[in-house]
Parts: sequence; structure tokens; C-alpha cells
Amino acid sequence: MKQVRIVLWLLVAVAAGVAGYMALNGTAPSENKQVTVLGGPFNLVSHKGEPLTREDLLGRPHALFFGFTNCPDICPTTLLHTAGWMKELGEDANKLDFYFFTVDPERDTPEIMTDYVNAFDSRIIGVTGDQEEMMKTVKAYRGYAKKVDLGDGEYTMDHSAFVMLFRADGSFQGTIAYEENNEAAIAKLKRLINNS
Repeated sequence: MKQVRIVLWLLVAVAAGVAGYMALNGTAPSENKQVTVLGGPFNLVSHKGEPLTREDLLGRPHALFFGFTNCPDICPTTLLHTAGWMKELGEDANKLDFYFFTVDPERDTPEIMTDYVNAFDSRIIGVTGDQEEMMKTVKAYRGYAKKVDLGDGEYTMDHSAFVMLFRADGSFQGTIAYEENNEAAIAKLKRLINNS
């Protein structure tokens, strides 16, 4: 009888472990998979001064990064990597749109954004606009941005440091981490292009 109890408890433990694993990995067969929705409606402008909405991003796979032109390290490094990825992708880079959304529209006017993105690759689309609208957009995409006072009227911006990848229908595919291995980043971008 004692052995039967032990076997039953072991079976319960194994079943609980399998159920837990499946739930964490979204593979539970009896449940519908929930898709995480990122993004939402916004009304901003491109670095060319043209209106830009979420609908304008749809129809092509796209990568999206939140940053600002006065950023001392993360943003120029990420955009430098982006330019390198686009070069390495060759003609395939033209099947993908890359957006650089400023978290500091107070300073990052379309003119400043134009000079900044063009210094890396003219295919990168800078996005700016109303401060409140931009912060709403950052939140909708589950990014992070916070103004940090440096004193004497100066400030900087804390912000998330990953590139977000979206399929042509706007569904979220994944991220490229800051300073991620180049081969891994290229593989992710190729998958994004092929999956859209």
C-alpha cells in the first residue's frame, strides 16, 4: 500500500511539473494561446515632417527602437549596428523598415532627426511629435522612457535599449538586445523578413 501511495504521489508531481512547464511555455493543448499585443494607435511625424500613424507601419516587417539624439552611447551604437545589419542584409534590407522613435521630442525636431538618422543610413525613419503622444506610444509598446534632471536646466533620458521586431501585420516577433551578437541579430532579421 505504501508503494502504491509513493507511485501515485510521483505521478501527481510529474503531472504538475509537465502542466507547469506547458503553461509557462504557452504550449498547454487545452488552452488557446494568448498573443501579446504591443503597440496601439498614435499620431506622430516622420523626420521628413510627414504624418505617421501605426497603420503606416503595417504592410511590411519593421524594427522599432526608442532613443534620442543626445544619447551618449546606446542610441548611436544601436543605429551604427543597424546600419551594419542593413549593409549585411544587402537587397533584403529593402524588405524591412527600421524606425527610430525619439523619447525626447522636445529637442528632437524633424530637422534634427533628419541629420541624425541620415548620418547612419538614409533608410532609417526618424519619428518625433508631441511629447504626450510619444510617451503614450512608448507605453503602448511596453518600452521605457524617463526624463532625468541634471541640474542647471539640463536633462537626459533613460530609455529601453532593445530593438523590437514586428511582422508585416503588426504582430510582435521578438527583440534584438543591446550589443547582441551580430550573427544572432542578422538571423533574427532574416527570420522576420521571411515570416512576413
